[in-house]
Amino acid sequence: MLRVALPNKGVLSEPAAAMLREAGYRQRSDSKELVTLDPDNGIEFYYLRPKDIAVYVGEGTLDLGITGRDMLLDSGSPADEILSLGFGKSTFWLAAKPGTATSLSEIANLRVATSYAGLVGKYLAEQGISAQVIRLDGAVETAIRLGVADVIADVVETGATLRQAGLELFGEPLLESEAVLVRRSTAAPVEGLDLMMRRLQGVLVARNYVLMDYDLPEDKVDDAAKINSGLEGLTVSPLHRANWVAVRVMVPRREAQRLMDDLWEIGARAILVTDIHACRL
Repeated sequence: MLRVALPNKGVLSEPAAAMLREAGYRQRSDSKELVTLDPDNGIEFYYLRPKDIAVYVGEGTLDLGITGRDMLLDSGSPADEILSLGFGKSTFWLAAKPGTATSLSEIANLRVATSYAGLVGKYLAEQGISAQVIRLDGAVETAIRLGVADVIADVVETGATLRQAGLELFGEPLLESEAVLVRRSTAAPVEGLDLMMRRLQGVLVARNYVLMDYDLPEDKVDDAAKINSGLEGLTVSPLHRANWVAVRVMVPRREAQRLMDDLWEIGARAILVTDIHACRL
């Protein structure tokens, strides 16, 4: 039976559960449940602290896990990211009081407070920067005001909390993070993994693409294909109306409105866009 670790709380918990439900897997109905069995799919789901998930997977105690890329890298665990999941996106930044530093090189010999000491320490070492990394649990925004550190390094979503603390971001982002599916680096093949990968990839495609249908003069099909040819080309069917065809194609959701405008310009009519609930490519 496949054993999968999921976040028990935090910003990744509900989106992870929602994605797995869309993929056809049973999820817990009570947030206090620590284990959920899905016998129809041969899977056990274990709900753990997000920061512990990579450790359990890296040690081989569990087969797979969903956690943040930042937490995976911070753990130092021998686990690998095998699929990015498109939610829980955030950016890892350095921040300090105005005038403290404007670039990474300027934090040499300063004190850097963070909840991600492993990630930050490794990054600074790779950049050749010598600084004192101070591990703190929980919020680190007050570390500078309390005199514990000169700089902080933390996950930033909007930056509002840092601004309220009188801090500003500087330098380049240390990391772009999001939710990822992880697996032990040296793990042997396990039954159910390929199926879960296909299902999750299908959810990602369904979320990022829509199905577009439209009617078009037959002599404009090549022009339509130049605008967007879909994943494997257009599906073209004859209409009862002479010299007209019906076209169906998958298009990126974020580009749908622009594509509708472009298709209208070449003569497409009755343009419809519908959501995709599930797919296999």
